[in-house]
Amino acid sequence: MPKCFSLTASRSWCYRTHFSNSGLRSTITDLGDGTVMHCWVPKTRKDSKPDLLLVHGFGANAMWQWGDVVRLMVPHFNVYVPDLVFFGDSYTTRPDRSESFQLCFFIHRCVMRVMEANGVGKVSVVGLSYGGFVAYSMAAQFRGEVERVVICCAGVCLEEKDLGEGMFRVSDLEEVGRILLPQTADKMRELMSYTFVKPPKIVPSCLLQDFIDVMFTEYVEERKELIRALAKDRKLSDLPKIPQPTLIIWGEEDQVFPLELGYRLKRHLGDNAQLVVMKKSGHAFIVEKPKELFKHLKSFLIDSLRPTVSPLSNQQNQILAN
Repeated sequence: MPKCFSLTASRSWCYRTHFSNSGLRSTITDLGDGTVMHCWVPKTRKDSKPDLLLVHGFGANAMWQWGDVVRLMVPHFNVYVPDLVFFGDSYTTRPDRSESFQLCFFIHRCVMRVMEANGVGKVSVVGLSYGGFVAYSMAAQFRGEVERVVICCAGVCLEEKDLGEGMFRVSDLEEVGRILLPQTADKMRELMSYTFVKPPKIVPSCLLQDFIDVMFTEYVEERKELIRALAKDRKLSDLPKIPQPTLIIWGEEDQVFPLELGYRLKRHLGDNAQLVVMKKSGHAFIVEKPKELFKHLKSFLIDSLRPTVSPLSNQQNQILAN
């Protein structure tokens, strides 16, 4: 029997209204081969603003993950917020669902097409968790189009052997899938304990199950396949070094992708990257500290590009005064 009321669905409606009021519009791109991609794009793109792509992680859809940050970003950027394949309103009926499909197909056939359709030549990319894998791959493949990169708590430097060597609290990928794709209220609480430093203590099971019903009941097997493919045959020696200036942001107490992976990525990229560790925050720092996250994004993506004006000498001031 269908529910009379869903708090999660109502919250989604609020997010859609919030995105629209922030100057974004919902678009659907049919790629013509069984794949449909959804993306929020500016209602009116302004040439005076830099273009910014926000790529969400493995949890809920793009609206839920970027909702607290979008309102802070829109005044400074032309913001583009897509749903990845099998998340939100994006899906495919194609049978190939490996990580290679998710990254390369998403980049080549969706993101670049959306960017081109909206007159975007160059773009900066922010990737959150799983979205960081997408952002990194995009930077490696489209070096001329991607200007700057932000990797947020994304274990792109992980190796398959890390699973068996105790880096993660859970080494069985099937169990990882059960945690990241919770189907019961108890599993949802377990997921929250991994992602938040201070998870909510009292959340009724009915509300957690409502969230699961809306966010985690579609494309469950397809998403599990993406998890299985994530670490398969992965070696640091195979990871290209991206040339773009890169900001790495990590939660100090991240239990999904441990902070060691952030340090490893910084070593891999060398002087081309800077690492920011957010104190007293975990994997979900985008929810825990959205304003602090925005401060780091703005500093790296905007403030660092502004020309430095040297103070005028006394002689110059006298010339201007005359």
